Amino acid sequence: MNNAQGPRRRLIWAGLLLCWLGVASAAPAQIQRIDPPSWWVGFVAPSVQLMIHGSGVGALTPSLNYPGVQLTQVLRTANPNYLFVTLAIAPDAQPGQLPLEFRRDRKLVQRYAYSLQARRPHSRERKGFDSSDVVYLLMPDRFANGDPANDQPAGTLDHVDRANIDARHGGDLAGIAQHLGYLHDMGYTQLWLTPVVENAQPDYSYHGYSITDHYRVDPRYGRNEDLRSLSLAAHARGIGIIADIVVNHTGSAHWWMRDLPAPEWLSVGDPSVRTNNMHKSVVDPHGAAVDRQLFINGWFDRMMPDLHPMYPPLGNYIVQNAIWWIEYADLSGLRLDTYPYSDKRYMADFGRRVLAEYPDFNIVGEESSTDPALVSYWQAGHTNADGYTPTLPTPMDFPMKDALLAALLEPDTPGKGLERLYDLLADDFLYPHPENLLVFADNHDTDRIYTLLGRDDDLWRMAMALVATTRGIPQITYGTEVLMANDQLGQDGDRRRDFPGGWQGDTVDGFDGRGLGARAASAQQFLRTLLRWRGHSQAVQHGTLLQYGPAGGIYVYFRKHGSQSVMIALNKNQASVTLALERFREGLGSAEAGREVISGAEVRLDGPLALAPRSATVIELH
Repeated sequence: MNNAQGPRRRLIWAGLLLCWLGVASAAPAQIQRIDPPSWWVGFVAPSVQLMIHGSGVGALTPSLNYPGVQLTQVLRTANPNYLFVTLAIAPDAQPGQLPLEFRRDRKLVQRYAYSLQARRPHSRERKGFDSSDVVYLLMPDRFANGDPANDQPAGTLDHVDRANIDARHGGDLAGIAQHLGYLHDMGYTQLWLTPVVENAQPDYSYHGYSITDHYRVDPRYGRNEDLRSLSLAAHARGIGIIADIVVNHTGSAHWWMRDLPAPEWLSVGDPSVRTNNMHKSVVDPHGAAVDRQLFINGWFDRMMPDLHPMYPPLGNYIVQNAIWWIEYADLSGLRLDTYPYSDKRYMADFGRRVLAEYPDFNIVGEESSTDPALVSYWQAGHTNADGYTPTLPTPMDFPMKDALLAALLEPDTPGKGLERLYDLLADDFLYPHPENLLVFADNHDTDRIYTLLGRDDDLWRMAMALVATTRGIPQITYGTEVLMANDQLGQDGDRRRDFPGGWQGDTVDGFDGRGLGARAASAQQFLRTLLRWRGHSQAVQHGTLLQYGPAGGIYVYFRKHGSQSVMIALNKNQASVTLALERFREGLGSAEAGREVISGAEVRLDGPLALAPRSATVIELH
């Protein structure tokens, strides 16, 4: 909160409170919603805090009589339309309908049946995503329109217009479900969906990061039940669902923005106070507090009010919402947007609370810095000089993204070109678990890798080979496999084009190959072959990384796990190269032959190795 606004806002809330004291007894109380809308028996944390909203509910006294469940705390705020009620749930409590009763002056005003459910068997032991997976990032609005009937539900403010790159295009959960076979065939094992909860903004809402209801799937995508059904169908094919969670901000049209639960709900009430985007202010030992506070508390965008999760009721609301979706939709992971923009103490607590309930789960967080020293600060297990104890298992490897692009585009002179990759991976000493980093060449917030590489098919293949075979968890952005590009650099809508074939009437279909063109079809087959092989390679999934300093435009590294070994060679030269192998004996061991993964050809390794010009060679050693 900025100093100028704080006193003024407190005076406003004090006035509202005085008004409430005068009219609460006369106004009829009416419960409009309770969040979370249901809960489960059997969590490690034995309690849940319900946020109850409705006209005048703050004047009511709640009670509950149910075996194994006790109402332990009632919190009221300056807003008379809210109650925060804590329920303690014993491990042996039976699922059922909790009979909440609300009274005023001892007179019963309203009853509410709150659903307490049984968790699915082994829910706590669910396995999150890891380096054995390949994550496919897709934006539901831009992937496939499986149900045109939900394109324009009644009351929606922004309209479907595929001719407008910044408008809704109509993709939905049904479209994803209809193409699970394609996704499985490609070798993707996890789907990272950008937020699917309601974004009822007047415009530019397709991306999902301006949330207006945390407990409702956006009706343009379907219903809550459709997300659960998609997850079930995906699991049947060995595919998990990673949900995108936004802790830092919400949408300006969120239902609670019309009736804030408390003045502390927002960091700053003034949308003109914008974040300074100074990521290092959080870790700077010499930094001024005003810079750090503005980074954390300033609004991310005019449509995205900055939340204050250090306020306990809001902090509970956010983490309970994440746990609710994990349990309800049977998720295998979370992706946390704009990770360092929220108070780092809360983010550490968020991770602790989620992972306490799901010890083998995984959470990936967005720190968009390209400095590995800063990215490593956030990873669980890292010892920080300031005493901060992080809990994030998987940071996004933005440093690798930049190094990969430079490695392929720069000339191979000292310190540049392929040496960028070598130097970046040498920095892995900074990370407690480099194998848990999310590795990618692009995502929904960056220009397409095919565009950045000048639509060069050979460089694209090298990039995909590196992402799929280096240490870490590979992430591929939807459409990459069919050489999706963007023409307008820096334009989000153009970066997020529709997947070809996802709409009725599309003349090009990336799902069945119709009209795709030889280059895109070849690229798709290349990536399919690579990823399907990766799904069976323990060396690439879990192996150690052994790299050699680049020389002569060639970068060689190995992945080794037990008796399995893989050799990868990136050749940037315009001509074929005969590579002498004596230098690589540590990686080759006793192997004298292998199978080249993409072509399937047998390769001899007891003499020089022929590398095709501008190529990625991946050899499974015998």
